[in-house]
Amino acid sequence: MQRRELLLSGAAAGVAMASSRAFAQSAASGDNMIAWTDIPPPVPEPLQNVVKGITRWEDLGSWITPNDKWFSIAHYERPQIDPKTWRLEIGGLIVKPTTLTLDQLKALPRKDVVSTIECSGSNGLPFAQSMIGNAKWSGASLAETLKAAGIKDGGIEVVFYGIDKGEETVRPGTPLEYKYTANFARSMPIAEAMNPANILCYEMNGSPLPAANGYPVRLIVPGWYGVANVKWLTRIEVLDKRYLGRFMGRDYVTIREEQHDGKAIMTETTVGHMLLKSAPGRIVQRDGRYHIDGMAWGPGVAAVEVKIDDGPWMKATLDASKSEYTWRFWHLDTPLAPGEHTVTSRAIDTAGKIQPAMDDPIIANKKTYWESNGQITRHVSIT
Repeated sequence: MQRRELLLSGAAAGVAMASSRAFAQSAASGDNMIAWTDIPPPVPEPLQNVVKGITRWEDLGSWITPNDKWFSIAHYERPQIDPKTWRLEIGGLIVKPTTLTLDQLKALPRKDVVSTIECSGSNGLPFAQSMIGNAKWSGASLAETLKAAGIKDGGIEVVFYGIDKGEETVRPGTPLEYKYTANFARSMPIAEAMNPANILCYEMNGSPLPAANGYPVRLIVPGWYGVANVKWLTRIEVLDKRYLGRFMGRDYVTIREEQHDGKAIMTETTVGHMLLKSAPGRIVQRDGRYHIDGMAWGPGVAAVEVKIDDGPWMKATLDASKSEYTWRFWHLDTPLAPGEHTVTSRAIDTAGKIQPAMDDPIIANKKTYWESNGQITRHVSIT
């Protein structure tokens, strides 16, 4: 474990140390790491500036993910921001419109939260595997900042704008085509924005935010997919109507086919809260047996089961963490005969809901790659 992990304070430190034990044991001297045979392809060249820093599942080996192992997504540009000139504007239906410098934001009461963030496209495309990490985020309380500014009656939605911007085109190729420049933006209802866990974040694992992860300030909204955790934050606006920008109403929309009265219809929903999910992380040989480690996350994780090939589901040992917004590590010891094998995991929540199989209609009938929380199967060859 890195020194900064050991310095995590209070309960978070104890959870981090206990939860990392399974992976630490897997890395012990004398263990033989068995490589997965289904290695994902590299990020296609046209997307290499959009998607950066994907770390393989087997290399995500600590409860707190080091900053240099974090993935990064840029929907438009990757801005380089001077912290001296950076400002955060809070406006719209606000009693006291506010502008904060970075120093003023840091002068507000500090709040820490440990939260797992997953890209909603993780595992939705062949190259887009393991776009996930867990970090200690530090900053000012979003709820308290909004309370200090005052929200006027009639406000229903909060929009968060990044500095990053790009060109958008409406009705391309038609006489009604219109082009304009827009900033990246996401929104949520006021009640969701006032969650005490939400922060205006300026530190990641005890260091300033990396440029690729939103420096100097980003939004952290634990429990939401990564797209909602707006990077390079520059403006917050309270509206009296729903916000339907590209990344709410046209992109990051999950499209599914459903049957109604014997007819197929398409439903469209905005990507929002993270879903129940798990993944096999790594496999090592130890004392004649095989030790499988993995992670589970999403709301109310209560158990994880693992299946080898087409065998029965076996209950894995799940770490004791009960943190609401972080992943939980699990492990399973099992014999494996020489030959080709598959390893599949599924998470189960406190209500008994099971992470869906890939042939479950909720996954099989999904036409977009967002929110791909189907069971993950890895392949391994034992010699």
